[in-house]
Amino acid sequence: MPLSSFDFQQARVKQVLFKSRLRSVLYGVREAEPALFSLTENPLGQWIQTVLKPQAAGQPAVRELEHVLQRMLSTGQDLATRYQRGHLEEARAGLDQVNAYSDQIETLLTSLERAA
Repeated sequence: MPLSSFDFQQARVKQVLFKSRLRSVLYGVREAEPALFSLTENPLGQWIQTVLKPQAAGQPAVRELEHVLQRMLSTGQDLATRYQRGHLEEARAGLDQVNAYSDQIETLLTSLERAA
């Protein structure tokens, strides 16, 4: 069954969920759980594996999406580590980089959605 706009909307929600959880960590609302930064346990990473790849694995944008997500998760983990070490403002300022990755992910999702 081809991917629908609903499938891509689910991916966008999963991305917002990650950013929200990361922001909660960087503002002391929740603890940084290792699963938050794991590609295989991240909801968007799981969506890529279970929904997107079975339908569009051959498209270069899928690999790029996975790479950008991994960079976003790694950056988020680095920011959480900075926060835990007491570098609060530095960690929070790094959210700009996470947002830049998020914008790249949005561009890739839009491209893949149009091609679906």
